[in-house]
Amino acid sequence: MTNAADPAIVVVTARPDPGGLTRLFASGVPSLVVTDPGAALAALAAKPVDLVLIEAWPGLDAPALIRVLRLKPHLAHTSILLIADGDPAEARRLGLEAGATDVVLPPLDASDLSIRGRNLIALARAQDAVESQARALTREIERAAAESQEREREIIRRLMLAAEFRDDQAGDHLTRVAGCVLAIADGLGLSEEEGNDIALASTMHDIGKIGVADSILRKPGPLTEPERYEMMQHALRGYRMLHDSPSRLLRLAAEIALTHHERWDGAGYPQGLKGTEIPLPGRITAVADVFDALISARVYKPGWPLERARRFLEEQSGAHFDPDCVAAFLSRWDDVVALVEERPADRAA
Repeated sequence: MTNAADPAIVVVTARPDPGGLTRLFASGVPSLVVTDPGAALAALAAKPVDLVLIEAWPGLDAPALIRVLRLKPHLAHTSILLIADGDPAEARRLGLEAGATDVVLPPLDASDLSIRGRNLIALARAQDAVESQARALTREIERAAAESQEREREIIRRLMLAAEFRDDQAGDHLTRVAGCVLAIADGLGLSEEEGNDIALASTMHDIGKIGVADSILRKPGPLTEPERYEMMQHALRGYRMLHDSPSRLLRLAAEIALTHHERWDGAGYPQGLKGTEIPLPGRITAVADVFDALISARVYKPGWPLERARRFLEEQSGAHFDPDCVAAFLSRWDDVVALVEERPADRAA
């Protein structure tokens, strides 16, 4: 065996003077010559090279060696030049089927072998350059995607501010709703990414209320029928504000804005959807929103104790709410209590 640091070529051969093979086409290129398949596999265990040259000899199953090399991800596209032995046609077929890039048949022509070897080295280096460019492009795409996602989140945060300007308590309400959404999503077994997206989008569920007059939003007594109708329009208005955005998160927020007042039994608004006709993000947000509305003081009511709000959800499971969403919420009850303790709702009207 001839040792070389960081070889660009690995030669597998049993000939007494193996150096002549590499000198034909690899002047100045570091090479490593091995005389058995095990040494070749060890040399190629972790690092790709420009070329693997295999000179078959009796007793060496060259196609089997090539197949083993091709199973290694870092060698899947490495140039492999096979100097075959045996029946020329059969040797060529077996070599190419096994994954050889090129097959040379005896008698060897020094000029032909030199050209083939140099071409394969150039091909390997060109492929490496293309793959490096592809990796750089992938990193650039990932960076651009991350920036785009951050811009989406910034837009949502800014729209949340619009809601807070209308209601001093909106910020804490939205934070608790988002936390409850995360708890429900986790209880349902949704992925972390899905849960985070729904939680962020849920903070815009009432964005349509910016079009509702303060005289209705802050009215301490019961709403008249016209006022109730006007209040119900916030679901449609929120949807219309957001639904045609190119942002995936804003479209999700539009879906939640439209459907978070639908009921499992079909008695909700604005479309009267029933059961699983209601998109899952809307069903999740409905539980989170109603729970926080119950425990929070409003101009027309004091906040409920947590246990009373919990009992209401249990009673309305299968009527107002998706039973699976309620069960998921209750399965994370300790997390919900911790959230409310950290960001307490005002209980006094």
